[in-house]
Amino acid sequence: MGIEGHPLWDVEGRPFRPGRAPRRVVSLVPSITETLFELGLGDRVVGRTLYCVRPPAAQQVPAVGGTKNPDLSRVRDLRPDVVFVNVEENREADARALAAAGVPVAVSFPRSVAEAIALIRALMALFEVPSAPLVEALEAEADRLRRRPAGRRPRVFCPVWRDPWMTFNAETYAHDLLALCGGENVFGGRRRRYPLAADLDPTVPPRAVERDDRYPRLSSEEIRQAAPDVILLPSEPYPFRPEDVQTVQALFAETPAGRAGRIYWVDGSLLFWHGIRLRWALEALPPLFDAA
Repeated sequence: MGIEGHPLWDVEGRPFRPGRAPRRVVSLVPSITETLFELGLGDRVVGRTLYCVRPPAAQQVPAVGGTKNPDLSRVRDLRPDVVFVNVEENREADARALAAAGVPVAVSFPRSVAEAIALIRALMALFEVPSAPLVEALEAEADRLRRRPAGRRPRVFCPVWRDPWMTFNAETYAHDLLALCGGENVFGGRRRRYPLAADLDPTVPPRAVERDDRYPRLSSEEIRQAAPDVILLPSEPYPFRPEDVQTVQALFAETPAGRAGRIYWVDGSLLFWHGIRLRWALEALPPLFDAA
């Protein structure tokens, strides 16, 4: 699945253009679920995943399973006019099975802040929402941050997993968000190597495979050598906890981040939910880098 230049497309890669605004929606993407509610469209959401918990009102909507294992028969029984999926969060096989059963499926995959905002605007157009102050405020804040005077950017390490450590490179939404907020992803240029031994040890020859290389796995020593100024520990996808700050501080004590105590636990949804939550991300993240 995939198409360049369109915020929403069908499983065959064509722009998603239904004949009328959807009335019954199943969202398998937590960030889209939240965005629909914030746009005043919560009454149209008839199905969600177990992870669609924002805003609290979304939890009153029947759940159809997880993002990776939805109950497709329950989805079909809800008679949706559209099912929203995301390339990273959902399985292509599920999307294609729904489409084969005659269910309209809209696919998204924003990999930058600009694409995330374009997706919100596409949702507004799809549902014929004429205006949304939240979106306009979001766009204004993003423009303000882009116009800030250029200066030194603190080098940031943000893991998405541990044992082994894993992070993201420049071809991701989170990387672009960090850059907009004033940070430099210290592993922006790092690609994932296969197998695992090659990823953790550059002396091991990598094997050429056609797989996603945007999420490299790292050894602790590689992280130390990268010398990050700031380390962020997000609450998802790996469930880092506030008490993990002390452990990571000790592990990377000789990095600039460790020496200065610039290791922060953060709400992971601010980094990885690419919907309306971006507004709060643009408020919460820049101060962490301004201090460095």
